[in-house]
Amino acid sequence: MEDPFDGTVQSTFTRKGSKSKMNRRGSDCKATEAKLVVSGKMGVGKSALVVRYLTKRFIWEYDPTLESTYRHQITIEDDVINMEILDTAGQLGEDSTNQWEGHVRWGDGFLLVYSVDDRESFENIAQLKNFLDDIKKPRNVSMVMMANKTDLERERIVSTEEGEKLAQDLACAYYEGSALLGDGVISEAIEELCREVRRRKMMEGKQRRRSSSQQVKQVFNRVLTKIYS
Repeated sequence: MEDPFDGTVQSTFTRKGSKSKMNRRGSDCKATEAKLVVSGKMGVGKSALVVRYLTKRFIWEYDPTLESTYRHQITIEDDVINMEILDTAGQLGEDSTNQWEGHVRWGDGFLLVYSVDDRESFENIAQLKNFLDDIKKPRNVSMVMMANKTDLERERIVSTEEGEKLAQDLACAYYEGSALLGDGVISEAIEELCREVRRRKMMEGKQRRRSSSQQVKQVFNRVLTKIYS
């Protein structure tokens, strides 16, 4: 596999992405950590999408059996997002269930990818979503659907309407684009997933603070009850 960063060959690699503009609220602001898992059937272009997003380059050939992890930092709505992107290898199957379960438990957000010229990859999305729900529970799944290879319009089998309908059924955002053409849709999809992760973490933080406050009140009330009883 060609390493799009330095031309060397390696199995699993980690690279630091270029930083976007600094947070206007200063470096003291705590960054949001977003662990993103890119999943889909083998051959749908997962690696090409990730590398296109990070480097603006298109690489023709990848080893589909390898997994790669990338680090990247962006600013969304004045908040710093530290991304860790896991480009998964292969696809969900009996031999890889334990590995996939580890990926799901690790991830904060999931980019589920299919190819518009491969109906099996499209049908695989619902299976992946069910697997996510079984492990994370539906309310804990931040997910975006991405249809790749729209440059192959003549070979298209899965229509835009079908993709939109499935995304509606799965209650997630839907994007379609092309890693080859390098349109801005790839950035939109990944950054929308970051927003979803950020929103969910903010809600969970508020719930934890509310729960902690309630516990303090309960302890205080018990103390008062003992004093005045």
